[in-house]
Amino acid sequence: MPASKTCLIVDDSELIREIAERIILDLGLEAEGAADAAAAIEICREKKPAAVFLDWDLPSMGALDFLREAASLEGERPAIILCATENDHQQFTLAKAAGAAHHILKPFDKGAVAAKLAEIGIIDPLAQAANS
Repeated sequence: MPASKTCLIVDDSELIREIAERIILDLGLEAEGAADAAAAIEICREKKPAAVFLDWDLPSMGALDFLREAASLEGERPAIILCATENDHQQFTLAKAAGAAHHILKPFDKGAVAAKLAEIGIIDPLAQAANS
């Protein structure tokens, strides 16, 4: 499991960030939020999160721009989970090629987030099962 227990939620919707942060805190992890990709890159440089939940539709600097910047981060890179509102294979393929190896569909719930974090190895799958 990664040394960092922080998950970063990058979404321009304050409500989505609040919901995701609450879920992550309930799972025993630390949560950080960013409203845009530029702020998220700075948080990644400073806090070195274990995972980033990245909204596909971001204003100004988009998800692919974030992924390009994240690829240049020094040290261990976070697991990047693309958060999308539709099951778009082309979108997932583009994101995966740019460095987002995982995806989750919105709206997500605690079970979906916990399962994804357990799959990646950020939380213990047994603890995840007990926590859901």
